[in-house]
Amino acid sequence: MTRVLLTATSYPRSEEDWQGIFIRRMCDALAGSGSVQLRVWAPEGPLDQRAGSALSAGDRRFLSRLADAGGMAHLLRTAPARGIPGAAELLLRMRLALRREQQATDVLHLNWLQCALAAGGMHAPMLITVLGTDLHLLQKPWVRALVRRALRGRRAVICPNAGWMVPVLRSALGDAAPDIRYIPFGLDRFWYEVERRPASGPQEWITVLRVTRRKIGKLFEWTRDIDPAQHRFHLFGPMQEDIEIPSWINYHGPVTPGELAAHWYPRATGMISLSEHDEGRPQVLLEAMAAGVPVICARIPAHIDLLESLSTGRLAGDREDFLAALTSLQSAAEAGLQAERGRAAVLSAFGTWDDCAQRYAAVYQDLMAGGDATCAS
Repeated sequence: MTRVLLTATSYPRSEEDWQGIFIRRMCDALAGSGSVQLRVWAPEGPLDQRAGSALSAGDRRFLSRLADAGGMAHLLRTAPARGIPGAAELLLRMRLALRREQQATDVLHLNWLQCALAAGGMHAPMLITVLGTDLHLLQKPWVRALVRRALRGRRAVICPNAGWMVPVLRSALGDAAPDIRYIPFGLDRFWYEVERRPASGPQEWITVLRVTRRKIGKLFEWTRDIDPAQHRFHLFGPMQEDIEIPSWINYHGPVTPGELAAHWYPRATGMISLSEHDEGRPQVLLEAMAAGVPVICARIPAHIDLLESLSTGRLAGDREDFLAALTSLQSAAEAGLQAERGRAAVLSAFGTWDDCAQRYAAVYQDLMAGGDATCAS
């Protein structure tokens, strides 16, 4: 059994909480893999009984306040006067936790690249996951310099969850991190079991995201003046910025995966994501495609890489592209083809969270063996 200490700055605090749900799925799969003895340092929430918590009482209080504020990335973006001291305390608390746990740890599994800054002085090798927000931070020269310093001379495998990030990370980190491997997340098995019954009346379009201006992108602008008798647009997700929702968008607030799978995805015509955010590989798009829901996406690197690699979905660079995509998916034959192709492609390329746990377990073994590994492309 490999003794793994996993850290994350987001984690669902209840069965209904949306925040960091993919971290919970990752932990559940690792705890149930049969090859990992898992301890978790993350906001307190539902934890598999086979895993243990590495939180102190002070950590619990701090991470709870951080979750109340919307998470560290949101805090740094919207309230830097609070976010910068909060980030410093976060790294200090994580550093103390890593030291407390070091005698019982074979491998550190750090979620998010900047968390490597907390691992100074630790001898355990590291697996570090990377998302799109990490790449945004790496654009700041001082962050890049600190991360390179933290990684230099360490046994570490950097694991972005999208292949397009690999050359970007190589360019930013250079010889400080020679082993960079694309390791995709998995999905819950129930997404693949959704039975589709698309609406026969007005077309039902779904958007699921954290409600911020950059996440919304051109959604409001491009859907304006579209006939509501033919198209209904539904928006789900927590409101994280003060944004007025226009009358032609049906805003439902946060939603659970179970509600999407049971009620919304079976009858949806398609999923729309016009995000302009620093996306890595949006999990919500994978879940929609796994459920057989066709997708229409803005033309940003994360979406281009995903849809072109799977040979499915529609990309929209302007409103004309977007309207053409809506029209094409009104055809039952085209929608059915996109649904079938998307579900099969996601299952083949990403599988389930159990598959993801096995991918991580293989990296743990490489790190334990101490040998040099070949960089993935």
